[in-house]
Formats: sequence, C-alpha cells, structure tokens
Amino acid sequence: MDKELIIRSSSNDVDFALLKDGKLIELQKDEDSNDFSVGDVFIAKIRKAVPGLNAAFVNVGYEKDAFLHYHDLGPKLPSLLKFTKRVSTGKLKDFSLKNFPFEKDIDKDGKIADVLKSNQSLLVQIVKEPISTKGPRISSELSIAGRYIVLVPFSSRISISQKIEDKAEKDRLKRLVKSITPQGFGIIVRTVAQGKKVAELDKDLQNLLQRWNAMCKKLHRAHHPSKVLGEMNKASSILRDIFNDTFTSILVDDEELYYQIKDYVQEIAPKKESIVKLYQSKIPIFEKLGIERQIKTSFGKTVSMAKGAYLVIEHTEALHVIDVNSGNRSNKANSQEDTALEVNLIAATEIARQLRLRDMGGIIVVDFIDLTKAENRQKLFNHLRDEMKDDRAKHKILPPSKFGLIQITRQRVRPEMNIKTREENPDEIINGSEVEAPIGLVQKINNDLEKLLKKDYKKLTLNTHPFIAAFLTKGFPSVRSKWFFEHKKWVKILPRDAYTYLEYHFFDKDGNQIK
Repeated sequence: MDKELIIRSSSNDVDFALLKDGKLIELQKDEDSNDFSVGDVFIAKIRKAVPGLNAAFVNVGYEKDAFLHYHDLGPKLPSLLKFTKRVSTGKLKDFSLKNFPFEKDIDKDGKIADVLKSNQSLLVQIVKEPISTKGPRISSELSIAGRYIVLVPFSSRISISQKIEDKAEKDRLKRLVKSITPQGFGIIVRTVAQGKKVAELDKDLQNLLQRWNAMCKKLHRAHHPSKVLGEMNKASSILRDIFNDTFTSILVDDEELYYQIKDYVQEIAPKKESIVKLYQSKIPIFEKLGIERQIKTSFGKTVSMAKGAYLVIEHTEALHVIDVNSGNRSNKANSQEDTALEVNLIAATEIARQLRLRDMGGIIVVDFIDLTKAENRQKLFNHLRDEMKDDRAKHKILPPSKFGLIQITRQRVRPEMNIKTREENPDEIINGSEVEAPIGLVQKINNDLEKLLKKDYKKLTLNTHPFIAAFLTKGFPSVRSKWFFEHKKWVKILPRDAYTYLEYHFFDKDGNQIK
C-alpha cells in the first residue's frame, strides 16, 4: 500500500490531497481566513449561562457565540479558572503547575450556573469548527497534541491509545511516560508512539511544554477574547497525525512550503526526508497527477463505481443518505444474492472513501442492496468496518437492520468538504441551467464503452456534441488513441450539431443505435 501526499499552494490557501495506491482518499483545504480551527486555544469571556441547557454561550471573537456544555468543562475547572486569573493579572510567573495548589473538582452532575458567571474569563479550546448557522463548540479541558503524545494540563492521568493492542507494549509505554511526566500534567500516548524510545517521547514532551509556556506568557497582555495558542500549520498537523512508514512520496509545488515540510519530516522521521520533493512543471500539480479529474468525478450527487454500479448521495439537515445501485451491469455471478453481495462490497469500499473525502459527519444511513443470507450481511458489515479502520474521525457502525440499512455515526468537527461538480449549460446559458462537468461526461462515455466492448461488438461509432467529439479526438495521445491502445479496437467518433451538450449515442456496424 503506497500513500502519497500532494500539496498545492496558491496565494490564499493550500490544498492537501492524500492518495492511497493512486486513488484520492482525503482532500483538505487550509484557508488564511480560518481563525477557528480544531485545537486552537482562546482566552474567552462567558456571555451567559443557560440553566435550561446546562450550558453557557461564550464570546471567542466569532460572529456567533461558542457553545460550552457542562460536561465539556472538565473536573478541574476551578483549578483552571484560578490559574488563568493569576497568570492574566501577572501574579503567577511559574507555569509549570509543579507547586500550583489544585482546587476541589466540580461535581460530575452539577449545574453550570454554580460554576460559571457572566463576564468571567476562561481558557477554552475549539473542538468543533463553526458549521452552517452554528458557532464553534468548545471545551475547557485543554490538550496540546504532539507527534507521539498529547499533553493534558491539570490532570494526573496517563492513558495509552486503544489501537495499541499488545499489553507488554502498553505497559512499557506507560512506564516510560510515567518517568518523564511533570507534576500537574497528564499524558495520552498516541498510536505512533509504538516501539519508540524514551528519548523520542521526552523530546516531544519538551516541545509541548514549550508551547504551553509560550501560551501562558501571552495571557498577561492578551485581549479578552483572543487566540493564545494556534494549531500548527495544516501541513505539519496533517503529517503529525497521519505520517507513517507507508508514505512513499510528498510532493509540494511551493518552494517555501517545501523547505518547511522537509524540515518537519527530517525532525519526525529522518530516514524519510528524501521522499519530500519539489514539483517544478508548468502544468498544475493537480492536473498533472490526475487529481483534478478524480475531484470532478468523486464529488456530486452520483458517484460511479466499478462494474457499472453507482452511489446516490443525498444530504439533509439531520442526516446523509446513501443509496447503493447495481446499474445495468452484465454479471457472471451464480445468483442474484452473489451479485448483490459483490456490488455491496464494492460500494462499502467506496463509501468508506467518500466519508473521508467529503469529511461527512453526523448520522449516515446507507441503503445497501438486500441480502437474504445472514452470513452475507455479516460479511458486508465486517468489510465496511475494515475499510473504515484508517478513518481518523471517531465513528460507530451498527450492523445491518431488517430493512438492509446500515447506520453510521461519524464525528463532525469541521464543515463538510463540498465541491461544485456541475457547470453552466452552454446550450441554455440564459435559463441558468447546469449540466455535469465535461470530465464527468467523458468518464461516463468511457464506462459505457468498456461495457460494450466486453459484449464483443466488432465495430462501434460514437455520435456526440461537437465540443465533446473534439475533446476525444484532438491532441496526442488523444482519448480515442488511449482507447485503441487499451482495447485494440478503433472507435469512430462523429460530431452531431443537433445534439445537446450531454447527449451521446453508440451505434453498431449496421448503424443501429445501441440502447
């Protein structure tokens, strides 16, 4: 399994495309205007407590107040409030927490009005970016993420990632971390810490303590509300969270960003520094590597899959609905049940990819093709679970219901990635109607052609709109030439002025239209 990270930089933002065996599985954007990213820490002002919700609305400087529920306060809230007040007023210069007297924990089932008051200052962290009409969701349980560990101030707990299954390794890591953890802090050991030595863990810890101290120094003169600790730049934070030995290439088209990433990779994985390369070509990086084509064909309401199957993805305010369709495919399976299982397994792989690619969150309901055998339903459930193992967002998958539906909940911490895949219809510009992007139409023609060639048609003619005909025949190698090299059959292409932009038809050697 090869993983590649392709980074495209423009004047206002940076796009990150994560490829797995050449297929796009994640797309993220780092915008200059995004001042409220997950992980950012703010010194904020309590606007008002709402006893009915057992929550408070907090001014973090966003146009809409952030939402802070009682359960997101953390048991050490009184200690945090006391620390924040003393540091902000300049009375406390030692930020180590070593000699800081902790207050009594708040009651687990207490009331927000008993612990927070209007106009009070509080350190909070963004846990969910502003989405739709809602402001950010925040927590006062602070954590600072590093490469191998997460530092948790005002805690004494040491916990190990559940993904590390080896008990001996868990015990080893717990023992090592316990020996280096400073008083007043807790630590969460991340999955990538598996097999690491104490020196590497300690180096990561010292970096996190430096960030904590830098944040505390800002508090004395900080305006309330304001950001006092920003997440790392997107490139570093993505590499921090996903980088591992399976990466074979990191390609960057901006020289300044290239040196930043090279330095960061040299720091976290010196042996892998050579995989970071600077892209220097006049052809845009996403165009050259086929990512633009994958973006156009992967987003939108309908998503094509192998063997003619396709997904229909609908969105509502409350949930996302995905319908699995087998399409008009020719199949050599023994029975309808085998066909349904085959399509469902292909769909499960694509759905796992789509959830990551679009960063879909909340409740997702998938209507798979009905399976009558219990063992096949279990096989589908296990396959979907395996495909989603690499997904970093917290998620839960329920077994198929009696109606063949599978329900998924997936953590939503930032707005869904939504890319427009339809374009203005050149035939009806005045009416303002939209049509599928040309690259999507060419993909459809390609899929139909493959199906027809499998049925052993000796001679094929394609009639299509002049624009599309020109796209398929011009240049070297043209799309038609590629078809010939791949299938060893020449397709005649005839432009038809009467056709609408999206219209095309295949004809056999006798001139009969193929349905």
